Amino acid sequence: MIMTNLDKIISKVNNNKVYIQTHNFPDPDAIASAYALSVLLGIRGITAEIIYKGSIDKTVTSKMVRKLGINVIEYDTNSELKQDDEIIIVDAQRGNANIVTMNGNEIICIDHHPIYVDDTYQFSDIRPDVGACASIIASYYVENNIEIPMNVATALLYGIKVDTADMKRGVSDLDMDMFYKLHALADNNVLYDLDSSTMEMSDLKAYSIAISSIDIYKSVCFADAGKNCPDALIANIADFLITLNGIELAVIYSVKSDGVKLSTRSNSNYRAGQITNNALNQIGSGGGHDNMAGGFIPFKCKEMGSTELNEIIIELKKRFLSEVDISF
Repeated sequence: MIMTNLDKIISKVNNNKVYIQTHNFPDPDAIASAYALSVLLGIRGITAEIIYKGSIDKTVTSKMVRKLGINVIEYDTNSELKQDDEIIIVDAQRGNANIVTMNGNEIICIDHHPIYVDDTYQFSDIRPDVGACASIIASYYVENNIEIPMNVATALLYGIKVDTADMKRGVSDLDMDMFYKLHALADNNVLYDLDSSTMEMSDLKAYSIAISSIDIYKSVCFADAGKNCPDALIANIADFLITLNGIELAVIYSVKSDGVKLSTRSNSNYRAGQITNNALNQIGSGGGHDNMAGGFIPFKCKEMGSTELNEIIIELKKRFLSEVDISF
């Protein structure tokens, strides 16, 4: 008998309970993927708890969780798990800058991002050509002829919509196939509600700061989203600024307490993931897809003066511009 991917996942789970960990500050694709997988595992008799690090308050992710009744738990420290607890990572990979290492055994990885850190799992399903991790999880239902509940279909469809920018970015045949299958099963009223009123008044300040700080070098745009800007909002601002006429690569950053977080977006002329990975080599870490990526530059010390911080931002700009052969 040919084993499906779901069968392979089940075969690697030894405990009656697993933890499904998303990347930090999870977006709708990450939560939808974790939620749909938890329902699948529940059907097969395995309890799954969705965990993450990084607040999702005042984000569309929080709105989706609330609307669809998804149970998720934010973990403050990695010590909240025991060493023998089993973890399934979704929409991220072990060793990446956007996910913390929890206590426990990371046995499985399901993701759609390129592999930048060589690692081994007991089972992995990593497909960089797919636009949304939710499409991969949705395919598990289809492959096993398992009915997709409305709430699950709604979450998965919204995850696909967000990560592919409404089917305009990085769309694969699998994304298209799952989109149409899920569309017939999803709650369109909830989808409409999620697509509307997604911005907080406080978000406007971050957009204002970014717009006023735009620094353009030919086809490359840099912008500061302000201190401690939520990760999801940094990404949204990057999505917005890449639409500027003449801009082919947008790099948006925010200074946090422990370092500089950034999101990059590009058009077909640049590969955002590879550029970000190369630019941050030895000073931080980063990577992602051809059109969207992210990264982090940690501070070497907690006390950071304005002079040192300015030097980091200058170095950041120099490195990105060097990757695309543009002078600083």
